[in-house]
Amino acid sequence: MPTIDELERQRSHLYQDLAECGDLRRGSVGVTYRRCGRPNCVCADLGHPGHGPRHRLTRSVDGKTEAKQLHPGPELEKVTREVVNYRRFVALSEQIVQVNEQICEARPVPAADQPPASAGGKKRGSSRSSKQSTKRR
Repeated sequence: MPTIDELERQRSHLYQDLAECGDLRRGSVGVTYRRCGRPNCVCADLGHPGHGPRHRLTRSVDGKTEAKQLHPGPELEKVTREVVNYRRFVALSEQIVQVNEQICEARPVPAADQPPASAGGKKRGSSRSSKQSTKRR
């Protein structure tokens, strides 16, 4: 079992790695091929994959799926890099939580400054009168 100091050093390194993630975005980049529907087009042949490739960023926002077409070249490379950074961010966040849980388990419980309420205290009644005593008898 690692010591608390080792775990805290590990957590610090993970925080540094997290800070180096850079720009990130949720989603996934996929490739699609489409058929235009014209009967004389080359894409109508059974062996032809269709028009494309078309790259899309797909992500879910508030329960709805959004898709954005990406142009090949710099835009596709930028968005792909951001999606990879997001996956790295998620993995690092999970590692940080695991290390923090180990630190919480390894750290001793602090001693209480005051004794518990039941230890040595004198029992006192309420300063307010009860509802029963105010009712008519």
